[in-house]
Amino acid sequence: MMIAKLIVSVGYVGFLKPASGTWGSLAAVPLAWLVWLIGGWPLLAIGCVAAFLIGWWATGRYIAESDNHDPSEVVIDELAGQWIALLPVAIGATHAGLSFWALWPGIITAFLAFRLFDIWKPGPVGWADRKGDALGVMLDDVIAGIFAALVVMAGAYLFHG
Repeated sequence: MMIAKLIVSVGYVGFLKPASGTWGSLAAVPLAWLVWLIGGWPLLAIGCVAAFLIGWWATGRYIAESDNHDPSEVVIDELAGQWIALLPVAIGATHAGLSFWALWPGIITAFLAFRLFDIWKPGPVGWADRKGDALGVMLDDVIAGIFAALVVMAGAYLFHG
């Protein structure tokens, strides 16, 4: 249970209050940058899949011990979703030969769009959230991350062609 708690809370970041999901999303940004530094956008893409799979497992273990199907301290889902939202930034920085942080408008857009979709839960995000199990906990943020990534890509297209 201890390792599951460490994973689901992203090193206990999920226990920060208030707005633990926002703290988890915020922690995901520099972690995405570190992964990008080590292995570029392909490693970040692999990290998205790994975070989802490991998060699904750990969340299942963690919530089995709880009455709550989606405890606020579980923020591994935010990390996975935020990393997906940041993928277009990582890919763009790589292809342009720029620093990850040079595309800071995209980073801010990814963060804000992801938080918006995660909180608002439109359409399929809400559907996944209502599943009420570990898969739903992870999947709603993955879908929110995909929506946010699309917003980042649309913004890049609109402002840079």
